[in-house]
Amino acid sequence: MPTAVLPQLWQLPRPAGRNPLSGVALPIALRAVLARRGTETVESAEAWIQPPDLPPADGHFPDLKIALARLVIACEQQERVAICGDYDADGMTSTALLIRALQALQAQPIAAIPSRMDDGYGLNSRMVEELHADGVNLLVTVDNGVAAAEALCTARALGVEVIITDHHTIPDPPPQVLALVHPATTPEHSPYRGLAGVGLAFVLARCLAEALNQPDAITSARDLFCIGTIADMAPLTGANRVWLQEGLRSLHRTKCAGLKALQQLSGLEERPLRADDIGFQIAPRINAVGRLGEPRLVVDLLTEDNADTAVQLARQCDGLNRQRRELCDAIEAEAMALVEADAQPLPPFLLLAQGHWHHGVIGIVAARLMDHYQRPAALLAAEGNGLMRASVRAPEGFAVDQALHACAKHLERFGGHPAAGGFTVKPERVAALHEQLNDVAAEWMTSRHQGVVLQPEALLRFDQIDRGLWSSLQKLEPFGIGNPTPLFWARDCEVIDQRQLRGGHLRVRLRQGETLHDGIAWRWKGGASTPERIDLAFRLSLNRWQGEERLQLEIQAIRAHHPTIVLQRHGQEYQCEQVKPGTIVLANASGQKLVIDYRDDGLHQCDDNRASHPYVAALIEEAAIGLGLQP
Repeated sequence: MPTAVLPQLWQLPRPAGRNPLSGVALPIALRAVLARRGTETVESAEAWIQPPDLPPADGHFPDLKIALARLVIACEQQERVAICGDYDADGMTSTALLIRALQALQAQPIAAIPSRMDDGYGLNSRMVEELHADGVNLLVTVDNGVAAAEALCTARALGVEVIITDHHTIPDPPPQVLALVHPATTPEHSPYRGLAGVGLAFVLARCLAEALNQPDAITSARDLFCIGTIADMAPLTGANRVWLQEGLRSLHRTKCAGLKALQQLSGLEERPLRADDIGFQIAPRINAVGRLGEPRLVVDLLTEDNADTAVQLARQCDGLNRQRRELCDAIEAEAMALVEADAQPLPPFLLLAQGHWHHGVIGIVAARLMDHYQRPAALLAAEGNGLMRASVRAPEGFAVDQALHACAKHLERFGGHPAAGGFTVKPERVAALHEQLNDVAAEWMTSRHQGVVLQPEALLRFDQIDRGLWSSLQKLEPFGIGNPTPLFWARDCEVIDQRQLRGGHLRVRLRQGETLHDGIAWRWKGGASTPERIDLAFRLSLNRWQGEERLQLEIQAIRAHHPTIVLQRHGQEYQCEQVKPGTIVLANASGQKLVIDYRDDGLHQCDDNRASHPYVAALIEEAAIGLGLQP
């Protein structure tokens, strides 16, 4: 659940114009969101709401035709084909997707997924040797493979052909294989650039079914694509957005017995699913298996056709997910106790190690500590071979991959991207490693804002929040990475009731003018009480409870309301206040004032000719935004 915070700095949205994207059939607050996200024309806004058809994939992936030609032979000759996946949701759904497609197309696919505990990430030489001994002469990797240099060398020596589908960074030199299907090989602005592993598997399966003129062979492929794409937090733009928009409409009617069983156990009703339903309900049940159990369980579940068997397998996934939650809560409590027990102040980089922690879940706990303490965090657990394995998470702006690269002399292995990573280290090197990571993080902290910077995207009055707005908001879905759920703000709201709930959540009843709305702040950190009059930042959600649906404000931040706001510009401060409806008074530090009459259409009038100066005109526009006179 999203964590509510009390930031030290609210940042005004940038100007979006008096009537942004006026030709688009959306409420003005949503048009302002699109404008602030860089949508400049009515045509581009309409293309975002209803994306155009995608170009043929084989014109964007240089090796796709080679891969398809080889797979056509495999299907026609009913060859054994190994699908080599990964143990996260992306890798497991990719594996299941290709298993289902190739079975329907008459090949004989088998799943080969490494164990997180025993093998670590990706294809390895032992797997290649065992598959070759089992009569496999063609491997297709999904969500891994580009970095498996030793395993690929073994495959070449044994005469095993390899098709790699992967979205991780391509090494230099690139792997020498039969075909490499990778987003980075597409043109720079290709809609396929953001595909995760399951997206590449979907491209391969879809094009193969078309090549063999058997479109019915992939009836569940798009359903699995939806699950894996959202679970892997791939950017919901380009091809991902197009296929998700199509797939989410019918996912609740999936023909995949395993997905149907997961939906039932998740309590999801017979209704079109949203990205949040997958992210918070279905994906954790899949990911828990890769973290704590045998990934083959998920592949079996997602390739099972018998409904009763699927329910039994889904219950095993559900049980592992409950175990994962309990483990995470226990490790989080222990980790926070260790942090609080150490001398203050907190180190710039949190690094905690306990041999008994389960390294399948330490990444989740590292993310919670990062969020709570607003600094990079790493948790280390014993790997079992005299080494310790770590998962790292960091706030936006701190580059985990660069930090680990700077500390490479202390590490046995490492990898990752700016927001997250992992490494293995000898126990005797941990202290020196922590010292250097602290130096890197300390330099970063001196350059960032103290506290969380919050920037709402549009003002939303309570009387504008209704089911019509909700329907319009759904036109901008699916929300996720690359297309976040809009963050709105409301000014001068009265708190008429508030209650602390179990789990540390805060529920409030709010009034603005004559309109009432309920709000919830998950895992609230802002204290037991709030001011009587507040400004708040929130996202809009639909709360379903006992058969009823109500719009709800998911509160991200609260601050005490002040009628006067302060603008800072080029080292100068200006006080702004709305003295009566539509009338703004703007004052500088010397006490000089401008009185501006601001109209509903965004135009303003002032008797002082200084108001026409570009610098002052920009100040007036900022004041109008900050005082709630512009969306």
